[in-house]
Amino acid sequence: MALSQQTLDYLLEAEGSIRSALKSAAVNEKPLVINQISKLLYDIDHLKEFENLQDIVESAMKKREE
Repeated sequence: MALSQQTLDYLLEAEGSIRSALKSAAVNEKPLVINQISKLLYDIDHLKEFENLQDIVESAMKKREE
């Protein structure tokens, strides 16, 4: 099942905030902090992609059963 629109909206909002934090961290923080913040963005993006992939797999399995 795909992520609900409300969940996607919150993820997009979180991405925007994390991008702002990353921009600030690039100037003010150590590389380790920047790396960890960018991992958060990476994980959010992969969560959305994984949900899409899971939907494709579930759809293919249903077609196979029919």
